[in-house]
Amino acid sequence: MQSKHPAGRLPDPPSPIADDGDETHFCGTCAFSSACIAAGYHKPELAELQCLVEHVGPFRAGEHIFRTGDPFRAIFAVRGGTVKTRMVDKEGREQVLGFYLPGEVIGLNAIYPEHFPCDAVALDTTFFCRFSFPAMSALASRVPAVQQHLFRMLSKELGTASLLAGDHSADERVAAFLMDLASRYAARGFSATRFHLSMSRGDIANYLRLAAETVSRVLSRFRIQKLIQIEGRELQIVDPAGLRVIGQGLLPE
Repeated sequence: MQSKHPAGRLPDPPSPIADDGDETHFCGTCAFSSACIAAGYHKPELAELQCLVEHVGPFRAGEHIFRTGDPFRAIFAVRGGTVKTRMVDKEGREQVLGFYLPGEVIGLNAIYPEHFPCDAVALDTTFFCRFSFPAMSALASRVPAVQQHLFRMLSKELGTASLLAGDHSADERVAAFLMDLASRYAARGFSATRFHLSMSRGDIANYLRLAAETVSRVLSRFRIQKLIQIEGRELQIVDPAGLRVIGQGLLPE
């Protein structure tokens, strides 16, 4: 039987977008459902809060969800698509701070200054749940598990930034980056071995503090070593254990 995919071409991975849930179930990638359920709260018990959560989007590639200096009134949970956060200096140089996938939350770093300290830019068509932060604070005061979940997300964001510090090779950084993406997709029920790289090679390089040519060379080397298959932005991890060994110095135990 002839394959429907041209020779050497990777099939497109399934699109990682949340379902909308229903009257009794949370959305498939709800950023807070695990904390609410752990505390014994299901969607019906939180019905009075539904009016405080707004579905927003779509935002198209290149559009801003918020900009540096905008007043902080809400946090955004990604329902579908991918977002990058960045800072741009006075000379117009961009520094990529992070990438956010379905089920992850952006805007937490604005809680203290009460304005957004960076830009958030859609990398493809994206959708969000926008949570009024005063309402989320009220929920956290009622449900300690939600408060703890917010603290964990803040801690994880700080920890991710620290991974970029230190003297690590390009191979270590790229391997750790790919394995981190894999684990984050898996945590939301998506494939851990096949996914679309919404971010450009330049964005990946900027985030990892490498040259774009270096990232391309490392990916080519990983392909030759049969650690990955890659075509354009479609990536398949062939040897997760091998990649983990390379990036283990940057990955959690």
